[in-house]
Amino acid sequence: MVLKALCDYLDRECIRYTVISHSPAFTAQEIAAVSHISGRELAKTVIVRIDGELAMAVLPASYRVDVELLGELSGAVRIEMAHEDDFRAVFPGCETGAMPPFGNLFDLPVHVADELTQDEYIAFNAGSHTELIQMRYRDFERLVHPRVLDFAAVAR
Repeated sequence: MVLKALCDYLDRECIRYTVISHSPAFTAQEIAAVSHISGRELAKTVIVRIDGELAMAVLPASYRVDVELLGELSGAVRIEMAHEDDFRAVFPGCETGAMPPFGNLFDLPVHVADELTQDEYIAFNAGSHTELIQMRYRDFERLVHPRVLDFAAVAR
């Protein structure tokens, strides 16, 4: 359902993209491995609360959100990772943890890690743990208008 809606949206916007099906995988690093996509090009979506409001933090799979830095750069008074129960209802039809990074479609602000902007292509979950969409980063940026910040830290 989400994949079809995303494809319809991208088609209406005349965006070129590829749908990639893969065996079930749940962490960003597992998805990168089974889909044969670099952890730098696989964009993971992390839901945070910035001053009590939900927002998306989108970054390469091989990185982690530096919550303190994101808070500082976004001008937040308070920032924290959101719990799945807090946002599950915001993404109808999406499997938990497989939300696509299109905050504009879910009325959420999107913060993109600077590292992700350096790749020509990005891939991301398309609402399930078995499907990705791959497209040019510049097309994603044109549609979503994310705020680009340097909040990603190398995963340990």
